[in-house]
This record gives sequence, structure tokens and C-alpha cells, in this order.
Amino acid sequence: MARPQRNTVPTKEGPRTNEDINVVSVRLINEEGDNIGLVSIQAAMGLADEAGLDLVEVSPGETPVCKLMDFGRARFEAQKKAAKARKKQKTFEIKEIKMRPNIDQHDYEVKMRAVNKFLNAGDKVKVTMRFRGREMAHQELGMKLLNKVRDETEELAKVEQHPKMEGRQMTMVIAPTK
Repeated sequence: MARPQRNTVPTKEGPRTNEDINVVSVRLINEEGDNIGLVSIQAAMGLADEAGLDLVEVSPGETPVCKLMDFGRARFEAQKKAAKARKKQKTFEIKEIKMRPNIDQHDYEVKMRAVNKFLNAGDKVKVTMRFRGREMAHQELGMKLLNKVRDETEELAKVEQHPKMEGRQMTMVIAPTK
């Protein structure tokens, strides 16, 4: 059995403009920002046509506030401003390095090179120490190893979250200082 088709009308994003404003009267502001006052919608549309501009609803309500402006240009300026704001914001990514308490020296050095690379790239690093079986009885070895990581990265990073146990894992988060 076929599903019935829904008659969905796409909802318009943003403020209402020109013919979309269906009220009797509006409070009108001209293109310079001067308050003209309460006018009928037909008079406001006539003024907009004369000036070659759009009538844009700035504040909806019982008697909406409308402004005469070039809506396409205003929307473009808003998009440019939003893109500039997005460009300036810094996003942090959390990289994770997993170790075991009885890690070999060479393996430790490889992990530390990765930690330094992540910190230099500006990412936070979550160092996870996993304990298996009887290693749980020697949690001080994991704590000693995490302190060693902290000491070796102290000129590059600061500790954001000190080592703490979560089940069979001990975690520490370090963040770059720059």
C-alpha cells in the first residue's frame, strides 16, 4: 500500500519580507534609520517600491516594526560576518594515547613523540593508563608513569585534569600552553 503524499510547504528562514508581511499597519523605519511612524502596509510597500528597496520585518508582533533596506545585501553581509566569526574560533580536538604500567622504554618514547606532536599541533591529549589483571594491585606504577609524562611535557603543556582512576583505567588530560 502506497503512503499518502503530504502537502508540505517549505518554511521560509529569516524575517518576513515584502508580500509575506500580512498585517494592516506597520511601524516603519526608513533606510537611514529614522522612525517614520505607524503607516498602512500598502503605504509602506509603496515607499519601498519608490526607493527600490525591500520592506523587511525587523521585529514581529501585533504591529510589527519594518525597515526599508536592500534585503539581499543585508543577508550577504550577515553571511560574511558569520563566516568571519567561524574562521576566528579555535577548535580543540582531544587525542588519546593509551599505555600500560609496564610499558617498554622504546614504546614509551614512541608514545611521547606522538604526545609532543599532538601538543605542538595545538590539540589536547588524554593519556590513558590501562590496568589488566594483577596490574590493578600496582596502581602506583601507573601514577608514577603519568607523573613522568607530566614532567616531560611541562614546558609544552599544562595539566588540565590530574590523574584519576575510572574503573580499570587511570586518565590524565594535558593541554598545550600556547
